[in-house]
Amino acid sequence: MTVRFWGVRGSIPTPEAGFLKVGGNTSCVEVVAADGTTLVLDAGTGARSLGYALAARAAGREGEIHLALSHFHWDHLQGLPFFAPLYTPSQTVRFYAATDDEHMLALLRGQMTHPYFPVPFGDLAAATQTHQVRDGEPFEVGPMTVLPFPLHHPQGAHGYRIECDGAVVVYATDYEHGSPAHDEGMREVCAGADLLISDAQYTPDEYPLREGWGHTTWQHAAELAAGVGVGHLLLFHHDPSHDDAALARICAQAQALFPATGLATEGLEVRV
Repeated sequence: MTVRFWGVRGSIPTPEAGFLKVGGNTSCVEVVAADGTTLVLDAGTGARSLGYALAARAAGREGEIHLALSHFHWDHLQGLPFFAPLYTPSQTVRFYAATDDEHMLALLRGQMTHPYFPVPFGDLAAATQTHQVRDGEPFEVGPMTVLPFPLHHPQGAHGYRIECDGAVVVYATDYEHGSPAHDEGMREVCAGADLLISDAQYTPDEYPLREGWGHTTWQHAAELAAGVGVGHLLLFHHDPSHDDAALARICAQAQALFPATGLATEGLEVRV
């Protein structure tokens, strides 16, 4: 599998000097299998650039894109109205989320209704389909086996464990430690993963003032990775107050606990 990062920021975009080395777009990750099957994880503002890239690759040919949403908070949906494949008649976009099809469709339509956006979801040129996912029930995306699992986050969120081509990638953004059941679930799905993409929005010093906001610390992410035999950890969903210099310091501190730690940065490509 190849994992590409198109948006790595949490909460809100940060298109400011001092933030752009790591990246200012919100959550969007592309996973591509060896046969070319594409799974998109979340549709934050990074989805705009990804959409242009996917449209260029398709070059007008028929194609299918799978888009799995962790949840429906704005920073994970902001790029969807600007996702080029949705405006391409030859494309089919399949949405996956942990809600029933009718509710999912209502949520997708919601941010594109008057007066928020001029193009209604129902007027999009692409074919769209919705697929409800359920805790612990894997589904297939081409050669990928995708296991959804619940995360501890206000209003709920889901992570995804992706197995393909003999490798395992775990995507676990918008996750807060402290719930015994969710913490144990995280240990189970992350055990032995080749790559863990983990929420790490806060520092340990920041966390006490933000407890209950639905995000974890770089320290917890590093300790989790070390404890369950993860091959490589990428810190993700960076706080909008953390500039490039702050994130470099955070990464160095995390590496002291788990040396195979890096930062998820916009444009980064990892082969797993």
